[in-house]
Amino acid sequence: MKPAPFDFRAPPDLAGVLDLLAEYGEDSRVLAGGQSLVPLMNLRMVQPAMLISINRCDDLDTIARQDDRLICGARVRQAAAEESELVQQDCPLLAAALPYVGGQANRNRGTVCGSLAHADPLAELPAVALALDAEMHVATRSGRRRIAARDFFVGELDTALQPGEFLEAVAFQRQDADERCAFLELGNRRHGFAVAGLALRLGVQSGRCVMASVAVMGGGATARRISAVEAALEGTLIDEIAVAAAVAALSEAVVPPVDVHADAEYRRHALGVLLERALRSEEER
Repeated sequence: MKPAPFDFRAPPDLAGVLDLLAEYGEDSRVLAGGQSLVPLMNLRMVQPAMLISINRCDDLDTIARQDDRLICGARVRQAAAEESELVQQDCPLLAAALPYVGGQANRNRGTVCGSLAHADPLAELPAVALALDAEMHVATRSGRRRIAARDFFVGELDTALQPGEFLEAVAFQRQDADERCAFLELGNRRHGFAVAGLALRLGVQSGRCVMASVAVMGGGATARRISAVEAALEGTLIDEIAVAAAVAALSEAVVPPVDVHADAEYRRHALGVLLERALRSEEER
């Protein structure tokens, strides 16, 4: 399998990337790691006239704190984020999820922003972005805007990005030092696509939940925050009754997809099991 003919440019800076995006619009695609884009091009499901590489844009390869946010630039590799002390300190949920993203070879080239822009409904990082109330920093030649994660993922492989727009960075909310979190997923094989997954954050004081943030993958056409589960948990003691109520709320809220890997009922059950495991661990603590 070979891709359709295309032109290739590798600008040295963001301005050059934005100029090309403005010129080619929907006929262009941005290349960072290419872990998802290249297979789609080889299958001719995507046929860009212009492929724009950001691999010479050193200014996009940064991880930095900014107030209550941790900023990951568009060229930050998943492996670099996984090994980053800033990520481990400020966003342990992100650090916990990254080892689940493909294999090591994939993470060596794949980027954090690339996974978010691809918006696979069974990918780990969109669920993490939702649970961490992330903001997407989007740039065009004419200006910039910010999109909340909850508004960014529109559908399967579809985001709020418009032609000519580029995901310049993602800003994750930094977690409190005493916050508890977990990332769990279930798949049919190691390093394969997940069947279902769960990103969980809890603020607990004296055994009582004062804050809950729950996002799932495999619960719909996109990664989703599950507000019904958060409402079921907040203000309660993390005990057997609270766990059962949260699992019931999750089962009611999700509309899992059906594919060759699993049917909807299996995914619904799997998500409930993952949530129960995460909360049981907190109950035991």
